[in-house]
Amino acid sequence: MNKLRKLPALLILDVQKGFDDPYWGKRNNPQAEKNMARLLAEWRKRKGNVLFSQHLSVQPGSPLHYKNKFGTEFKEIIKPRGDEVVFPKNVNSAFIGTGLEMYLKEKKIKSVLITGLSTQHCVSTTTRMSGNLGYQTYLVSDAIAAFEITDHKGVHHTAEEIHEHELAMLHNEFATIMTTMEVLNQLHTS
Repeated sequence: MNKLRKLPALLILDVQKGFDDPYWGKRNNPQAEKNMARLLAEWRKRKGNVLFSQHLSVQPGSPLHYKNKFGTEFKEIIKPRGDEVVFPKNVNSAFIGTGLEMYLKEKKIKSVLITGLSTQHCVSTTTRMSGNLGYQTYLVSDAIAAFEITDHKGVHHTAEEIHEHELAMLHNEFATIMTTMEVLNQLHTS
């Protein structure tokens, strides 16, 4: 297991009320937001870099549509403070069409710890891009969550299957996969 180098920037993706809509189907990791909140509290305590993305979909039927004021709001458990940076976006990657990469370069941040929603969408896409852009990338497996899907052949895949397959594809190639407890334990022993 890779040790965390200096405190990475904590990147919290799209923890918005619209993800509670039945539109998405069943999800896994019901404790994901609590784990994100634990990490957020630790980063705030350490005065680490805390960055958020907010998905503002241009798809009219999406619960995250930019005109859906309720759906685009952050969940209460993971609300940015006034001094924390929010990168609005309307595609799956937090790096596309936002100032995230420029911000990381300006602050000389070389590593990010990714949490948020959802595993198969913005989390996976942002993690891949982070790794490809050369950032030391950590992904917190129990501080993210996936949703069930039916594929192009009509085959149903559970949220847990999607979650595990995404993690397997991202592991080592794009990111170091860790749990919340592993992250916190490493921070407390360093």
